[in-house]
Amino acid sequence: MISNILLTISSLELAGVLFGVIAVWLLIRQNIWTWPFGIFYIAISLHIFYASKLYADFALHIFYLLMHLYGWVYWLQTDTEKKLKANIRREKQRMLLALSVLSLICIFISGYLLSRFSDADLPYWDSTTSILSLSAMWLQSRKRIECWGLWLFIDIIAAGVYFYKGIFFYSLLYVLYIGMAVLGFKTWQKSYLHEHTNHSHHRS
Repeated sequence: MISNILLTISSLELAGVLFGVIAVWLLIRQNIWTWPFGIFYIAISLHIFYASKLYADFALHIFYLLMHLYGWVYWLQTDTEKKLKANIRREKQRMLLALSVLSLICIFISGYLLSRFSDADLPYWDSTTSILSLSAMWLQSRKRIECWGLWLFIDIIAAGVYFYKGIFFYSLLYVLYIGMAVLGFKTWQKSYLHEHTNHSHHRS
C-alpha cells in the first residue's frame, strides 16, 4: 500500500518536473504556451503538496492557477510576437517596496497560523516560498523583469525545503530552476535593453 502511494507520487513528481521545465523554458522564450503547460504543472503539484502536508504551497498553487489564467489573457492582448517581446518592463520602485513590506507581513501571519492551527511541516519556510511566489507570479504575469531575481531567491529556498521533505524530483527541479532563473533574467534583460535602445534611436 505505502509502496504504491510512493510510486504514484514519484511518477507524478516526474510528470511535474517535465511540465515545469517546459513551462519555464517557454517563459524564458516569451512563448504564450508557457501558460497551458504551467497549468498542467500546477494540477500535478496540488496533489503532491497536499499529500506532503505542505498546505501553504497547496494554497499557493491555487493562486498560481488563477494567475496563470490572468497571465494567459494578459499576454493574449498582444497580437504579434514582436509586440509581445517588446512588452517587458521594469516595475516601479514604489510598487517593489510595497510588495516587499506586504510579503514580510504575510509571511509572519501565514507562518504563525500554520504552526498554530495545522500539522504543517516547516510552516515559516513554507510560508516564505509561498508568499514571495505570489509577488513573483504577479510580476511575471505583468512581464516585469524583476520577477526573475525573486524567482532565483525562492528557488534556492524551495530546493532545500523539498529535499528535506523527501520530494527529490521537485528538489532537483528547483535546482534546475535556479539556472533557468539566471538565464531568464539575462534573456529578458537583453530584450528589454534592445527595445529601449531602439526607442532611443527613434526619438533622437
